[in-house]
Amino acid sequence: MTSEKKIKCVVWDLDNTLWNGLLSENDPVSLCEGVVEVIKTLDNRGILQSVASKNDHGTAMEKIHEFGLSDFFLYPQINWNPKSSSIKAIAESINIGMDSLAFIDDQPYERDEVNFSFPDVLCIDAADMAGLLDMPEMNPRFITQDSKIRRQMYLNDIKRNNIEEMFEGAKEDFLASLGMVFRISQAKEEDLRRAEELTVRTHQLNTTGYTYSYDELDRFRTSEDHILLTATLDDKYGTYGKIGLALIERNHNLWTIKLLLMSCRVLSRGVGAIMINHIRNKAKKSNVRLCAEMIATDRNRMMYMTYKFSGFKEVKKRKDVIVFENDLTLIPDFPTYVHVDSDSNW
Repeated sequence: MTSEKKIKCVVWDLDNTLWNGLLSENDPVSLCEGVVEVIKTLDNRGILQSVASKNDHGTAMEKIHEFGLSDFFLYPQINWNPKSSSIKAIAESINIGMDSLAFIDDQPYERDEVNFSFPDVLCIDAADMAGLLDMPEMNPRFITQDSKIRRQMYLNDIKRNNIEEMFEGAKEDFLASLGMVFRISQAKEEDLRRAEELTVRTHQLNTTGYTYSYDELDRFRTSEDHILLTATLDDKYGTYGKIGLALIERNHNLWTIKLLLMSCRVLSRGVGAIMINHIRNKAKKSNVRLCAEMIATDRNRMMYMTYKFSGFKEVKKRKDVIVFENDLTLIPDFPTYVHVDSDSNW
């Protein structure tokens, strides 16, 4: 299992970091040398980016737009608040942990202020930007198709959320209007890079916190004793990409869910229990017992509650591993607002 920390979002200061000069003093600002290449390379690697700057919001955004960079920055925080407050707002908007963030600023005071409030944030001196792309934290092992379009998927999410805020009607009616299609399939070899990436990147909606390498996942994929499933979600605004993964160990009369994870980006789409109920249906049809393993942390309690709400009951505990069992009764239908398409040959 792999454990190397990877950065999911880089947050940029503006003055004397993204550009040379102070915007508030009407300096003729110009982009720092090489910064555009760094931004585009991070974007291609699937690393999101944002801004935390003490400036006038309108003036700064106009300048960012003038430089042709506005589409690269998600949820920019440009105000006079402490940088730690801006960093927190970005993390909450993207729905990622503080340990997934890096912050680049030229001022030691600003970096120290952020690190005092959030020690897990990787703070980087703007003077060291030349070595940014070579940092291990900025280099995912694989660049997947989902990596290349990650920013666009988040931009689509922003569009969906804005439309939802203006939608008049019940939540289920809005979800039905999206035309969602949830696909569950056995992992293929071409899925393994994204599968590894999901185990490395997903912490909050991960039942065990286990991270698996490409080779480990490939062994599970080809093993007669395991089933490795992936889930994809699409709607009329575009794809969410591969957003779910499940690993099931199969014995003669017992199946055990060893890993279940779901991307935080689909949390509000009401699809969290679809994979579980699909597995429950398959286990019931195969006339086997169904158990699940869970390692509870302070970050994945939602997955613990998902198991509980899905009828799983604790039957034993081995050190830090909770073992649940499901009696496979009262399995609800899939939500009517989403079409579920799944493999039937396992």
